[in-house]
Amino acid sequence: MGQQKFMDPGTTEWTALEMLPGVSMLSYAEPIKGGSIHRARLNAGTTIPPHTHPADEYVFVLSGTIETGGRRCEAGTFWITPEGTRQGPHIALNDVELLTIRLGAMGTFEM
Repeated sequence: MGQQKFMDPGTTEWTALEMLPGVSMLSYAEPIKGGSIHRARLNAGTTIPPHTHPADEYVFVLSGTIETGGRRCEAGTFWITPEGTRQGPHIALNDVELLTIRLGAMGTFEM
């Protein structure tokens, strides 16, 4: 039998993403090989460039306001991006925190 795993606040470390200045990530799980369940923090003014993921991605805005897909998304907004769909740029209009579930590899970013 398996056992539940818990991650309490303050017991795991945020990791700054070198390739995306202004973005840090807190990983929770890898639901499938290469996939990710994580929180991401974007500092106000941070832009994640256009990109694609070779897997479906689900994003929930926990706090802040981000502009993406030609619209402004505030806390409580949820969006789905199907695999291979070009998305972004994501622009943090203020400090933003996202919960993301990606069902596969990270993909490529237009730098």
